[in-house]
This record gives sequence, structure tokens and C-alpha cells, in this order.
Amino acid sequence: MSRRNFRIPTVSKQTEETGSHWMSFTDLMSGLLLIFALFLMVNLFDHQTSMEKKDELIEEVVGIKTEIIEELRKAFSHSNLRMDIDPKTGVIRFSSGVFFGYNSYEVTPAGGESLREFIPEYIGILLSEQFRDHISQIIVEGHTDQEGSYLYNLDLSQTRSFAVVKEILSEDFPDFEHKNEMRSLLTSNGRSFSEPMLNEEGKIDPEKSRRVEFKFRLKDEQVFEEIQKLVNPNE
Repeated sequence: MSRRNFRIPTVSKQTEETGSHWMSFTDLMSGLLLIFALFLMVNLFDHQTSMEKKDELIEEVVGIKTEIIEELRKAFSHSNLRMDIDPKTGVIRFSSGVFFGYNSYEVTPAGGESLREFIPEYIGILLSEQFRDHISQIIVEGHTDQEGSYLYNLDLSQTRSFAVVKEILSEDFPDFEHKNEMRSLLTSNGRSFSEPMLNEEGKIDPEKSRRVEFKFRLKDEQVFEEIQKLVNPNE
């Protein structure tokens, strides 16, 4: 019987290194996939949390604003002041003729009397115990018609709104509750003719466009806007 030579298969060093490298690459890919999956889960959780927080803030802001608007409507429902309250935003609009003569930025005596009647009641509601912790700003905003240049009307609208603030904070203005507290919240702004008012036919109404508005801003509205930027960064 012939003698046969049997060789035990051996693994070369190159094969061992190749297999070792392949295993390392596989482990690396598995680790990266796990990290990606964890990152995706965290991102989805954060997004869901942000959306839930956003919804909660919307409900809170709408609820508080609705309560304030209702209080304002009740307080001024029988007033003789020439003013309108926006039922959605709570913005109170006065025709510019209530406070100023045409093309003027000096508060008239009659305008001063209107402010004396309006401001104590208005501020009394906004800074009442029920709402004061939610108020971040009280804004007096001037608006004009489209007669003249944008810059001219911007200057006129800013000067008028500032004149109203000066009248309210002047020493001659009667003291009222929360007057000192209001100083840190009250500001003025001018919008020129950038936000005109329209008539029933959808055309610009110059008389309605010439106006002074009183607005309030809630603290939670600012937080909501920041969350909105995080959730929708491209908006």
C-alpha cells in the first residue's frame, strides 16, 4: 500500500490579518448603526417633546389672552370712547383724531381727557393680580395713511406714539394704580403706513388707517416664538 502524505491546512498570516480586519470593520459599522439609531431616537423624542410643549403653550397663551380680551370688552362695553377692540388679538384701536389734529403730533386737550379715562381702566386690567405675571410689554403703536413718503409717515407715527407715552407718564397725568409698575412695561412704536386698514370693499381706508393702537404682549408668547424657531428653523 502506497504511503500518502497528508497536509494539515494552515491559515496564512495574511488570511488571519484579513479576517481580523474584516471583523473590526463589521464591529465598527455595527457600532455606528447603534449610535445612529440612538441619535435618531433622541431626536424624535426631543421633537415630540417640543411639539407637546408647543401645544401646551398655545393653549395657555390662547386661554390667557381670551380672558384678558373678555375683561377689556366688559370694562369698555358702555364707554363713550371712540375705540375698537379686536376680538382675536385684544388690540385696542383709536382713530388718530381722538388724540391729534390732522398731521399733528401734539396731544390735544380732548385727547388728554380720553387718555385719562382710558388708561387707568386699561392698565388696571392688564396689571391686575390675575394677569400681571403674564404681561411682558404694553405697546403704544402709531399708524398713518399713505399720503406722503414712507419715512415722513414713519417719523410722524413714531412721534405720535411717543407723545402718547409722554402724556401718560407726565407729572400732570393723574396718578392711578400700577402707574409706577407700568413704567417698566410701556413702550412706543411707529409703523408708518405699513399696516393699512381696509374697508368692506377691500380697499385702503385712509381715515381708519390713521390710528393709535394699544397692544399687550404675554411672556409665554416669547417662549412660544423661541420654540417655534427650534421646531421650524426655516420659518
